[in-house]
Amino acid sequence: TYPTNSTNTMFRYAFLVSSLALSGLSSVDAFVVPSKPACPPALCASKSDGDEVVQQKAFSVGTLVEFEEKKRIHVGKITASEHKSNGGARYSVEDHDGNKFDIPDKAVHYAMSITPDNERKVASLFDEFAVALEEDPSDLRNDLDISPELLQMAWEEAIEDEESSNEITAKSLIELIHAHTASALEAYKAWRLLRTDAAHVFFKEIKSNGRVVAFKAKTAKAVENAKRAFCTKAENADEELCFV
Repeated sequence: TYPTNSTNTMFRYAFLVSSLALSGLSSVDAFVVPSKPACPPALCASKSDGDEVVQQKAFSVGTLVEFEEKKRIHVGKITASEHKSNGGARYSVEDHDGNKFDIPDKAVHYAMSITPDNERKVASLFDEFAVALEEDPSDLRNDLDISPELLQMAWEEAIEDEESSNEITAKSLIELIHAHTASALEAYKAWRLLRTDAAHVFFKEIKSNGRVVAFKAKTAKAVENAKRAFCTKAENADEELCFV
């Protein structure tokens, strides 16, 4: 008697199972679609790895800042900060009159960090900061006791100081002229003084991340030309600088 078709099928299945057992596979494994082999990490890295966002360094809460809003200049205190999806920093700021603003980092012109020594007098410092914003160049010169002649002396020192790349900062100006470390308020006033038209006769502004952080001494020829242009303007006819 010859085996029936069903018997042949059973024999073939039994043979297949035996073969799989010898090869270390189960019958279930034999009919599962193989998974794709793992690719090298460098090729399988998430797309987001290449688009990693670097967060901008932000000023801390409590920092006093001079900032611009709709072409108006204010001083205020940072009350909160956050980072946007592109990594840029934004701040909630309250000005001296209690008005609140939401500004990007690039709107900050100057930042005055509050040191532990200043924490107890931050309210009075904020008051003085607001007053300093409104001072005109002559008030700044008087407050700092820096005459145009002393400003010229600072330029002469800077232009000879190649180690500092012929640059000066608000703090180093105070140290150079008065031989003491600048207070937070003195540094701000010196920064504002160095940004006046008279100071621009001697120095040009150096920016970092859009903010003025230092001032580079101009060449003697550039100073000569700038001083001539400054002093020929009618509004500067009585400026002390024009008689130095």
